[in-house]
Amino acid sequence: MTTDGTVFLDSNIFVYAFLSSEPRKRAIAIELIEACLGSGRGCVSYQVVQEFANVARKKFATTLSASECKAFIDAAMQPLNRVASSTGIVHTALDLQDELRYSFYDCLMIAAALQSGADTLYTEDLQHWQLIRGTLRIANPFLDVAT
Repeated sequence: MTTDGTVFLDSNIFVYAFLSSEPRKRAIAIELIEACLGSGRGCVSYQVVQEFANVARKKFATTLSASECKAFIDAAMQPLNRVASSTGIVHTALDLQDELRYSFYDCLMIAAALQSGADTLYTEDLQHWQLIRGTLRIANPFLDVAT
């Protein structure tokens, strides 16, 4: 991790932890997840847990069984799950959508990261190194050259 503050992990980080077809991304994802769990500085939202479960159960080459998915969520995601869904997050996401022109669901994740007080949002889906509202930095951990 490149920050001393709180970091927010997108669902794609957890998905890559399972993809043997992407060994470099898998190693980076596992390192990030372990660092977040070990440091107590990582967080996710309920949305991230839901997105991971959907992909793990439907889109993996070898899908996770319900019990495997539950076990992973309990061990690796629930300890980081600090942001519950709320009307306030939805309102913030709608405002962010107007500001940033990202999809609603990306803005919902950004809103959750902002609410958590995270300094960094790790994802490959948004503009690398973008600063949002002066406090949240987007970082793509899979880029070959980090800025």
